[in-house]
Amino acid sequence: MRFDGRVVVVTGAAKGIGAATAEAFGREGARVAAFDIDGGGVETVAAGLAARRVDALGLKVDATSAVDVRAAVDAVLSRWGRVDVLVNNAGGFAVMRTLEETDEAEWDAIVRSKLTSAFLLCKAVVPIMKRQRSGRIVNLASVVARGGAVRVPAHYAAAKAGVIALTRMLALEVADLGITVNAVAPGTTATARVLAARTPEDTARVAAAIPLRRLGQPAEIAESILFLASEAASFVTGAVLDVNGGQEMA
Repeated sequence: MRFDGRVVVVTGAAKGIGAATAEAFGREGARVAAFDIDGGGVETVAAGLAARRVDALGLKVDATSAVDVRAAVDAVLSRWGRVDVLVNNAGGFAVMRTLEETDEAEWDAIVRSKLTSAFLLCKAVVPIMKRQRSGRIVNLASVVARGGAVRVPAHYAAAKAGVIALTRMLALEVADLGITVNAVAPGTTATARVLAARTPEDTARVAAAIPLRRLGQPAEIAESILFLASEAASFVTGAVLDVNGGQEMA
């Protein structure tokens, strides 16, 4: 198995891409720490993994809080003594709004949930990986950070573009320390949140505009994350892997 015994931290792991990613790492032999602000949801994910004999830990974590992040990472170290892979997947948006309709509080909350959360997790985990002289960080960006393939709120697109810049700059900082940092930029993916944010008619129009004529599935995004975290991608860093069915071709 590709990740036998490796310790993997996945944020935003209670549902959608995060849950699919936690499950995929578990199938590949990893020890999985699932973080999410939805404590009940992440405990359910961890229990499902444990039922399949995966060594798993589910923690309620506000990924925008440095105190929460530090405590959660300390809990992972206490249990397993290392962190081999970090997947920054936390964050989302609930309502489609124009820029004019977006107030400052919502802007700040969305940027914190997606960009600041990645910064805080990286800041907590990089020193551990430096001591190990090894590690993989995979950040979740988005097709909307690559171009105007689909309409989303401006705060979401801006935060995801920031994730790409963070990925590249951190990759340069730690390249000589045995750590790679990459991003996956999913296209529109059929998660419960994405489906709830649009009418079925709007979702059908988005799918029809994708060259492969369908939305992505969470498991497909998870497999791309596993590739970047694997030894098969050992010479890949600072890269953005587009997984969008041809929705945007950079």
